[in-house]
Amino acid sequence: MAEELIYSDAYLRGILGRVRTIAMVGASPNWNRPSYFVMKYLLEKGYGVVPVNPRAAGQEILGIPCIATLAEVPGAIDMVDVFRAGEAAGAIVDEAIALRETKGIAVVWMQIGVRNDAAAARAQAAGIEVVMDHCPKIEYGRLNSELSWGGFNSRIISSRRRKVHIR
Repeated sequence: MAEELIYSDAYLRGILGRVRTIAMVGASPNWNRPSYFVMKYLLEKGYGVVPVNPRAAGQEILGIPCIATLAEVPGAIDMVDVFRAGEAAGAIVDEAIALRETKGIAVVWMQIGVRNDAAAARAQAAGIEVVMDHCPKIEYGRLNSELSWGGFNSRIISSRRRKVHIR
């Protein structure tokens, strides 16, 4: 079993403070998928998020055109957020490394449950910071003492009781 990944608050805060543009690989147009919630949250926090998903390319996700590959993202990318399985993360990281100079990629962030130690080592050797098995939405909320990181401001989860009609 792999050891637990622990990142200092200063490390995570530094990344989230420097990043402005995020390419979200594996973004979904389905409103009930975790990537959709994370993208919505990050957009609301002022980050530029570009959805990257070859199956959804040409569609819009939260009003933003979805792109098929990282290479097609217009402009610079500060961070690549990986919403794909750990096995798929290796190829995504390799693409990020190849685009590091032209796109300015400084961070690869693998979502909760996504871990690829070999890919992380390649990224770090190329000068890219890495976070694995964590969520930027959760970490942003935790580091900024927000309740919304739990989904409470999503208008999906509510503490209000539904009216029950008894017949």
